[in-house]
Amino acid sequence: MKELAELFWIFAKMGAVTFGGGYAMLPIIQREIVEKRQWATEAEVMDYYAIGQCTPGIIAVNTSTFIGYKRKGIAGGFTATFGFVFPSLVIITIIAAFLQNFAHISYVAHAFNGIRACVCALILDAVIKLGKKSVIDKWCAAICVVITLLSVFTSLSPVILVVLAAVAGISIKNIQKMQGEKK
Repeated sequence: MKELAELFWIFAKMGAVTFGGGYAMLPIIQREIVEKRQWATEAEVMDYYAIGQCTPGIIAVNTSTFIGYKRKGIAGGFTATFGFVFPSLVIITIIAAFLQNFAHISYVAHAFNGIRACVCALILDAVIKLGKKSVIDKWCAAICVVITLLSVFTSLSPVILVVLAAVAGISIKNIQKMQGEKK
């Protein structure tokens, strides 16, 4: 029970600062779960991000579910997920109740503009960190460039892009394996 309470508290603290959605949370999850607590390795968290991107819902919430499940099974998955979303539910309820009264105030508008800029920086930080760990050779770089271009210039679903990247990675690995066997 103590471990579930700790799981709830850790994810509730992270969830309390979820400005900008799931991607903005990736550096915080990385720091808290991998670096500070060693509850998962960098490779595991990157796999959770990839799977979380393919499953319905917010990537950070999905990742918290996977980490909670790894720690304490089904109860851990539910606890980590609830811990992550609970602060947002409380904060959103309070903001929704009072925002109409304050939305016209210039300080409030400027604060939200500042938060948006911060979110962009957090997302860029997550992209750079993931890129450093994920793009390990020229083939990964090529897949990254192609998928980025497809993402920017087409309206393909992120799920399709992830599947395409996976197929490309598997295909390249199989070709390399076959070439290695021929030598």
